[in-house]
Amino acid sequence: MFIGEYQHTIDDKGRFIMPAKFREALGDWLMITKGLDGCLFVYTRNEWSVLEEKLKKLPFTNSHARAFARYIFGGAVEYELDKQGRVLLTTHLREYANISKEIVLVGVGTRVEIWNKESWNIYSRKAEESYEELAEKMVELDLGF
Repeated sequence: MFIGEYQHTIDDKGRFIMPAKFREALGDWLMITKGLDGCLFVYTRNEWSVLEEKLKKLPFTNSHARAFARYIFGGAVEYELDKQGRVLLTTHLREYANISKEIVLVGVGTRVEIWNKESWNIYSRKAEESYEELAEKMVELDLGF
């Protein structure tokens, strides 16, 4: 399970060091794709397989299902960590998430999210203003809060 928040920098080649705690769970293989809210999603091999199976089951006759599958699969890049635990993000993923120098990696249970630091700070401030309202809505999902 991925938890925690880590701040890192991207070097001039577009590389960053994956936090050691995340590396343990990821192993040496990971899939990174366009995420929601302007961030990138990082998956283990197993979690990627789970997501892939769910997306395969969506009806291809549904235009929303087709669009979402294109978004997730089309933006995905398979990676292996180098010996120093670094990842070289492709240009298209860096551009999508507006990543240039400072990033925040956030553990979100079954995945890691990679955020532009400024975008993460803005998102976090907005979210803090509505956490109580969000918690009330989670009751509807019967999560046991």
